[in-house]
Amino acid sequence: MMGETSRDVIKRFSENHLKNNNGILLGQCLTAVGWVGHTIPELTENDGLVELSMADVAGGGIAVGTALSGRRPIYVVRYQGFQWFNAPMIVNYAAKSKDMWGIPCPLFIRSIAMDSSGRKGRAMGPVAGNNHHGIYFRMPGVPIAAPITPKEYQAVWDYFMSHDDPIYCSEHRRGWEVDFEIPDIVEKGADITLFPISSTRLNVIEALAELKELGIKCNVINLLWIKPFKLNNKERRIAESLKNSKFGGLVIDGDYINGVAKGMAYDLMHEYNSKVYALGLEERTAGFAPEKDNLPPTSKQIITKIKEIVKSSL
Repeated sequence: MMGETSRDVIKRFSENHLKNNNGILLGQCLTAVGWVGHTIPELTENDGLVELSMADVAGGGIAVGTALSGRRPIYVVRYQGFQWFNAPMIVNYAAKSKDMWGIPCPLFIRSIAMDSSGRKGRAMGPVAGNNHHGIYFRMPGVPIAAPITPKEYQAVWDYFMSHDDPIYCSEHRRGWEVDFEIPDIVEKGADITLFPISSTRLNVIEALAELKELGIKCNVINLLWIKPFKLNNKERRIAESLKNSKFGGLVIDGDYINGVAKGMAYDLMHEYNSKVYALGLEERTAGFAPEKDNLPPTSKQIITKIKEIVKSSL
């Protein structure tokens, strides 16, 4: 089903925000070749598009100050690994301001992940690649969402505009091309229930056909809200899925496994009294050589993990 892509949605709500809401959009290299993958409206500084300096540690503080002025900024961080430099002011001020002083700091953080450059097989290294939403996961006061589809991006933006929290939008470049919605799958007599996050949702779609050929039946519950863990009207479906899954569940994430994935697996395990496993980045540092890269679980790795769970549970 062809239609509006996630990229189109991001660009549309950004342009509307700048033109009609006295909004402002800040980031590094916004107007460089590609306009951040064509997700940035081609506007000017007079329209509210602000190029920040290449001092990585300063951007977060500027964005926080802008939010306190009432402009509701969109803060674009081109690579999620840069959050190691940008996060301190956001998590230590924006996340705490409302609780401590009753002063909200509404800031929309577009934190962009990618799996690899795709250029001549070069690896992205330890900073530019993958998801790093775990950095924000530990700090109260920052809701975290990982949209992939057009309607999900719109829903996260609508939430931001109707609340006064700083929102961490964990984006993935693979999601920009998506022009369809991804429904949950709940089948009777399933072997396992999968809970994929961010780009791993697309890898799960690739894996399902081979899993079916192997005779492994999977439920899939797509996770949009990471924190708070917003199950919304999915509680009954999750309970039903795990109850009917012979071998429990598997949370799949593109961040390091010792963080979001294990935290969610813990919550699901105790809430629904079912074994839930976790799969994410390997616990090792990535390098710039292709053989040293550290990427989110591929469809093959997901299949291997599921086969291990099913075999060990027999």
